[in-house]
Parts: sequence; structure tokens; C-alpha cells
Amino acid sequence: MSEVLEKKVLDRLSSDGEQVVAELFTKHDNQFRRLLEFRMDRRLYGRVDSSDILQEAYLDAVNRIDHYLGDLTVSVFVWLRGIVNQTLINVHRRHLGVQARDAGREENLRKGGPHTTSDSLAAHLVGHLTSPSQAAIKAEMTMRLEEALDGMDQIDREVLILRHFEELTNNEVAEVLGLQKAAASNRYVRALARLKKILESIPGFLSGE
Repeated sequence: MSEVLEKKVLDRLSSDGEQVVAELFTKHDNQFRRLLEFRMDRRLYGRVDSSDILQEAYLDAVNRIDHYLGDLTVSVFVWLRGIVNQTLINVHRRHLGVQARDAGREENLRKGGPHTTSDSLAAHLVGHLTSPSQAAIKAEMTMRLEEALDGMDQIDREVLILRHFEELTNNEVAEVLGLQKAAASNRYVRALARLKKILESIPGFLSGE
């Protein structure tokens, strides 16, 4: 969003906040759903509906408008994305209880999301393997990918997730992770190179055999 458009949104947010938040949730619906699809714990699949999470996040955002306008440290989109992310964390706590309350894990993933893990990334990367012959090796390939991805720097891995799966811009990634724009860009290039080496090291992955 351009600076001019961002200012117009902020001006409207102060005078017609609930309507503006509703419009923004509609505008970014696909991105928010990608966040939920990627980061939701698999144990909640079929138990929790993404639309319910987004509705809860929307109501929370409406209640937080004044607080946000009093502390404009991030763009409107990154603010709303953060609320969706936090809502998902809360859903994990409610449904998974003590299993979800890993303080160290939550602190590490606070900015990115509750399910920024190698297993989730690996599952998405092998999603293109759908034939019967490919399915036979899918589990083993996923396990090998998880082990290799665990060796990546966590922030680099998160940059990949934000850029490719949530489809954020470099500037948005920098905001989410609290990085300088140049640092976010450099990490992205480094992460892509590292991922390429990982994929090349797994027999049959790139060829799909």
C-alpha cells in the first residue's frame, strides 16, 4: 500500500473504524486464510473453522482501533495480520491446552506465527507429489526435508514462509520480523539458496521421480 493510500486508510480508520476494518478483512481475506492454513496445528483440522477465527480476529481488531491509532509502529495490514496471528495462537491454547503452552516455542514464533515449523514447511513443499508411486515415498521425503529444514536459521526459514506462502512483500516481511528492509532482502536471498541446496540433496525431489 502506498504512503498516500495508507494515510487515507488511517484517516478513515479514525472516523469510521468498524467499516474500514471490515473492508480490509475482505480485501486481505485470501492472505489471512493462507496464514491460517499454513500455521494451524494439524490436530485442529476439522475442529476449527478458519472463518470463525477471522471473525474473532475482526472483532478484536475493531476493539483495538484506538490503541493502534495511538501507537502507529506498523502499517495497517501488518497490524491486522498480527491480530489474526495472535487469534490463532489463542485458539491453539483453548483447544490444545497445556500442549500448546510451550513458552520457548511461542517466544521464538511470536512474530511469525504459532506453527512456523519445519514439518509444516516440509508438508507444503512435498504437496506436489500426488501420484501413487510418489505417495509411496512422500512420508520418507517429508521426514528428510524436516530434518534438513531444522538446520536452517529460524528467521531465514520464516522469511521464506512469509514471502512464498503468505505472499508478503519484502517491506511487510521486514515489518513483521522487525528487520531492516535490506536485511530482510538479504535473508531472503540466503534462504532461497539454502533451500535450493536442501531440495537438491534429496534424491528425486526436484525431478518428481
